[in-house]
Amino acid sequence: MQKRIFQDKQKAQVALEALKGEKTISQISSQYQIHSTQIQKWKAIAKEGLPGIFSNDRTKDKELAERDKLIAELYKIVGQRDTELEWLKKKLQFEP
Repeated sequence: MQKRIFQDKQKAQVALEALKGEKTISQISSQYQIHSTQIQKWKAIAKEGLPGIFSNDRTKDKELAERDKLIAELYKIVGQRDTELEWLKKKLQFEP
C-alpha cells in the first residue's frame, strides 16, 4: 500500500467540510477516498486551531517580546556566572 501525501489546502478543505456537518464523515470519506479516522483527526486539529486564527497579533508580539526579554536576562546571568567562575579559578590557584 502506497502512502498518500495530502497538501495543507486539501486537509483544510476536508476538515472544513467535516466541521460544516452537511455530510456525514462516512460520506466525506467516500468522496475524498480518505479514511474516516484521518478525517476526524483533521477535524479536531481544525477545531483546536480556529481560536488562534482570530487572536490579536499584538498579543502574540507582546508575548514574544516578553520571552525575548527573559532570554536576554538569562543570558546576562549566565555570562555573569561565567565571569565570576573564571575570577574564582584565578584567585584560588596556588602559586609555588
